Amino acid sequence: VQLQASGGGLVQAGGSLRLSCAASGITFSMYHMGWFRQAPGKEREFVAASNWSGKSTYFADSVKGRFTISRDNAKNTVYLQMNNLKPEDTAIYYCATKFYSSPYYAEHEYAYWGQGTLVTVSS
Repeated sequence: VQLQASGGGLVQAGGSLRLSCAASGITFSMYHMGWFRQAPGKEREFVAASNWSGKSTYFADSVKGRFTISRDNAKNTVYLQMNNLKPEDTAIYYCATKFYSSPYYAEHEYAYWGQGTLVTVSS
């Protein structure tokens, strides 16, 4: 199983980025997908998740209303659209996947992880 995250970069506060995570080695449409992040000196935390179909999505309170998660099962890819970025969103963003459903925010529930992509938001 491979998860390849991309799309990170440097952006000014208030800007937007879209992260992508391409999966291989799994039947993508059967797996739930999540995004987590780890800021410097902090523990990794839940950001967003999508169930297998994309019809159910979940967000951390800190990103609600600013981030959206979507997926294209035909392309085996999940996206994280990040708008109105803030300096506190600076982190390495990881995508992860799991077969079983809730709780989506629980890191230990995810079986496979990507390598991470760095997002830096300048003030």
